[in-house]
Amino acid sequence: PVGLGFKSRLGCLATDWRPVLGVSPTSLRPYALCCRVGSVTPYGTSAFFFKLLEEKAVKFLKDELNKFKRNLSQDYPACFEPQDDNDLDSEAEIQKMCGREGALKITLYILRTMNQKDLAATLEKGKNLKKFECVFEGKAKQGNPVLLSKIYTELYITKGGTGGINDEHEVRLIETATKSPAIQDTAIQCSDIFKPLPGEMTSIRTVLTKGVAGIGKTVSVHKFILDWAEGKANKDIHFIFAFPFRDLNLMKGKDYSLMDLIHHFVPELKEFGSSELERCKILFIFDGLDESRLPLDFQNNQSWFDVTKTTSLDVLLTNPIKGNLLPSALIWITSRPAAAGQVPPECVHQVTEIRGFNDPQKEEYFRKRFSDQDLANRIITHVKSTRSLYIMCHIPVFCWISATVLEKLFDNDDSEEIPKTLTQMYTHFLIFQSSLKKEKYQKNQENELYTILNSDREFLLKLGELAFRNLETGNLIFYDEDLNKYGIDVSEASVYSGVCTEIFKEECGLYQRKVYCFVHLSVQEYLAALYTLLHKEYSFITCVPLLKGNWSHFLNGAVDQALQSKNGHLDLYLRFLLGLSVASNQNLLQRLLTERRSRSFDIEKSVQYIKEKIRENLSPARTINLFHCLNELNDNSLVEEVQGYLSSGNLSAKDLSPSQCSALTFVLLMSDKELDMFDLKKYIRSEEGLLRLLPAVKVSKTAL
Repeated sequence: PVGLGFKSRLGCLATDWRPVLGVSPTSLRPYALCCRVGSVTPYGTSAFFFKLLEEKAVKFLKDELNKFKRNLSQDYPACFEPQDDNDLDSEAEIQKMCGREGALKITLYILRTMNQKDLAATLEKGKNLKKFECVFEGKAKQGNPVLLSKIYTELYITKGGTGGINDEHEVRLIETATKSPAIQDTAIQCSDIFKPLPGEMTSIRTVLTKGVAGIGKTVSVHKFILDWAEGKANKDIHFIFAFPFRDLNLMKGKDYSLMDLIHHFVPELKEFGSSELERCKILFIFDGLDESRLPLDFQNNQSWFDVTKTTSLDVLLTNPIKGNLLPSALIWITSRPAAAGQVPPECVHQVTEIRGFNDPQKEEYFRKRFSDQDLANRIITHVKSTRSLYIMCHIPVFCWISATVLEKLFDNDDSEEIPKTLTQMYTHFLIFQSSLKKEKYQKNQENELYTILNSDREFLLKLGELAFRNLETGNLIFYDEDLNKYGIDVSEASVYSGVCTEIFKEECGLYQRKVYCFVHLSVQEYLAALYTLLHKEYSFITCVPLLKGNWSHFLNGAVDQALQSKNGHLDLYLRFLLGLSVASNQNLLQRLLTERRSRSFDIEKSVQYIKEKIRENLSPARTINLFHCLNELNDNSLVEEVQGYLSSGNLSAKDLSPSQCSALTFVLLMSDKELDMFDLKKYIRSEEGLLRLLPAVKVSKTAL
């Protein structure tokens, strides 16, 4: 594919190219360049065929050359005319785009051999604007591109907050964000992040945008750039330079000047000098701070002021943010919450938070996703009926996973298997990807098909180990050397495994350097739990028989380990591990991993152990996660007790034990109703009870 990888070099987009092209900046129309490699069908070698082929090829090239001529001519009012074909999702359009890209490459080659390098650079700069119009939903390079304008659903973005560290588990942040008091939120549009609120006089130079993994930070960056390039917003900005940290990681260990860095990311601007840089209004975008493998030592790095002198990459990145290097430039940093504290608060003028989809936006996503509105309604009804799934749909990536799974299951009309827990949803997703591969290879001979499926199991185990080992550090981004540690050969595994193209995606970084990541942190946590399950069983089966009770002891130990975590980084991993122990999910795994016997684990001991832990004096966040764990184990007895009290109207303080106070908190948090007023006098008489109800107090608009 050509020109793919949203997180690869975003390049530099100029709002005023009038001196170069003689065109209005509002006429620039970006779109993505891509192609699909297909098979060539031989039509014969007759002279007639080659004559026809020659005529069509010459006509196609002439048409494209005429477009390039208009692009470069100052006599035309528009640089990029609207395309005649609007159906970018069709196979024919993708092939046509591939041909256009080939014609562009040929034209650029000939211009350079004619020593017309300026014309070649001008043409290439204009075409580079087109890379922002398409996205690849869920995955990076594979599959059909989709117009961003077709599927983009406005994200819920708020102003406010601090740049301090937030260590809490990201799913927990999502669960509490769904019930944050609305009076504290100031919703804004993505294009307005540098604009002060009405009544504010302070100008905003540096914006820090926080959001959990997969919530839409990078897509927001692309939307911001696309709107600006099309002249819809921020017209006062002359240049945008976007430096994704996943690409900056590939450059560490070398010295650069700020001008070198710009020229490295945007070779077309080699003539762009320091004087132009200081005259123009510039925006630097540092996307994915949490993915940085640079020290970013704001406290000890020396101050740097010269844009032409070289220094270490770490010094070069920290000084623009501190305001030393090119202080007139705007700065936009995006980060997951846990990494946001790397930037000193005094360097940040405005904090924004991307909360993903609010409830109306969730429905809008599914309705845009499916042309069949009856199917969309069925999916919306189902995710609404299961609160844990509906909460997770705040994350756009989870909406995509849910849409993929539920479309398949509703199409088969197999209502008995419709997932109601996170573990079931992710297991079905894995099965779906595996089934695509099995259909592809089902015509193979039996022994060859067995080899393919066995390779799939081996790849899952290796991928799961990568996921498990990197949970502690929170790594989401991996390079070739990281994969080599676990014996992962993606080029070989991708031949067999749908997992490689859907769950573990490959992107092209700067100059086509490969970067790998799980499609979402929750997918990494699921595969880590699956690895634990498979690895333990593999060890027991081949070395020592699985003694009665060993698995229960192991699960209880995993519960203890998760509870010891200060930031809950093992919370979701524990949910998945427990969920995978349930008989129904064991049966699903048997479909995924052929020739594997479904085991029956005694989960009742784990249920009782978790209930004992709930009675202890744990932090509210850890206690709430234990209720989610019980939900994965299909035990809702404590919650049902409290719901019975609530429905009877006889609930009083004397009725609630500490564990029931925690259950009440869980019920209130998982309810789809907003807490307008929370009267504590109805429920508590003890300090312990108050502490257990504090999470509900925090998300209520008024507490008495």
